[in-house]
Amino acid sequence: MKGSRMTRGAGILLAVTSLPSPYGIGTMGKEAFRFVDTLADLRQKYWQVLPIGPTSFGDSPYQSFSAFAGNPYLIDLDILIEEGLLLQEEVDGYNWGTREDEVDYELIYNSRFKVLKSAFERFDKGSEEFKTFCEKETQWLEDYSMYMALKDEAGGREWLLWEEGLKNRDGETLEKYRELLKEEILFWKFLQYKFFEQWNELKSYANEHGIQIIGDIPLYVALDSADVWADRDLFKLNGQGEPVEVAGCPPDAFSDDGQKWGNPLYDWEKMETDGFAWWGRRMKANGRLFDIIRIDHFIGVARYYSIPAADSNARNGKWNRGPGRKLTDMIERTLGSNRIIAEDLGVAVPAVKKLLAKTGWPGMKIMLFAFDGNTANEHLPHNYYDGNLVVYAGTHDNETIVGYFRDKTAYELAFLYEYLNIQKKKDIPDAVMRLAYASVADVVIMQMQDLLKLGNEARMNFPSTVGTNWKWRVWQGALSEERRTWIRTMALLHRR
Repeated sequence: MKGSRMTRGAGILLAVTSLPSPYGIGTMGKEAFRFVDTLADLRQKYWQVLPIGPTSFGDSPYQSFSAFAGNPYLIDLDILIEEGLLLQEEVDGYNWGTREDEVDYELIYNSRFKVLKSAFERFDKGSEEFKTFCEKETQWLEDYSMYMALKDEAGGREWLLWEEGLKNRDGETLEKYRELLKEEILFWKFLQYKFFEQWNELKSYANEHGIQIIGDIPLYVALDSADVWADRDLFKLNGQGEPVEVAGCPPDAFSDDGQKWGNPLYDWEKMETDGFAWWGRRMKANGRLFDIIRIDHFIGVARYYSIPAADSNARNGKWNRGPGRKLTDMIERTLGSNRIIAEDLGVAVPAVKKLLAKTGWPGMKIMLFAFDGNTANEHLPHNYYDGNLVVYAGTHDNETIVGYFRDKTAYELAFLYEYLNIQKKKDIPDAVMRLAYASVADVVIMQMQDLLKLGNEARMNFPSTVGTNWKWRVWQGALSEERRTWIRTMALLHRR
């Protein structure tokens, strides 16, 4: 069943964590609402965010403790102050970092939950709205809140290292801890209540101002997550709960060893027996959060790469058939049409192209990949066979435009200069973005870093590295009036 097309338009890719804030990390507060106003003023129609789930070690939004929960870091403290749940001096008593262009996750981790605990202590835990929320979301909320409370109790260790009764979800042991940790479990429920309350306000405001939110969900979930702990039988694990094979991608031009991500693989045959019910719940939950959902690593739906868990790299992995049409049909039935973008980048897998053609979902093109001198390159706009596409200059995993071309020689840039009809390196960013805007692609999305013409110091993620990623933030007043005029003109000029 083919969905209808996305409305021709433009948008900006900016993680919620990357918004300005006096408390060290972007939130769902006034700066998020101000950004919606900015998008509307710039004649944009889309705001693409990175995954908004609770993050773990390494701070990657693609390795979350839950496929259903929201990230407590994004809860706005000023809103809690207005509600009387926090005092300004309490919040000001913590060090949130000194740099407005970077998140210090260690500081946030050490301070944020202490502040939120103070808010929880003043919160009316018997309120009808809170009870209703907990009942409505009980299917995932019970397991998630229990998981986080147990994780805290275990000093942050992953569930595979918990005592046997908890690791294996023994009924009697769980009951004992449910009573022992009932206040902590309630705290984690409170955080989700506040997260969803604030998110729903923000999303309503965006929609009222003509902005659709594009969410991003990883195909796989983290091993250290409530999802795997609560539904072990849906994943390929051994009797001890450890993965036998894990997800990743094979060696390619960028990596001789490939990438071993370490996520457990789904037992697709088992999932199929109940019509992919877990996936149905996941898509329904994300369908409420976002107007459109970008599925990261969509290739894995058609063909997935499995790597022996004991291997140190991805060289010995093998390709397996994914659930394909059975899963995509279920997603369409759950969400309706016109709701999915498929991240179909990476290894060329013919089955992916076939699956996309059957669903009618738009795939992606990346301008940074276009200028290798091959005029048949699929990322060059003259090769877009139709407009059912989303085109980016680059995504969160790529260098910025400035960073990518900075060290290239005149010889390497000759084709690009000719194609874009420019002669200087400084003209590349605007020329690349203008070309994307002028293309037949239904939607064009630019990273805020590229619109600001920043170098790789502003890069969001360098795949396969830990410790320096996901930190970049936009500062107050970063977009000059001149830049605003240019972006607005591009949107109007190209009927976006």
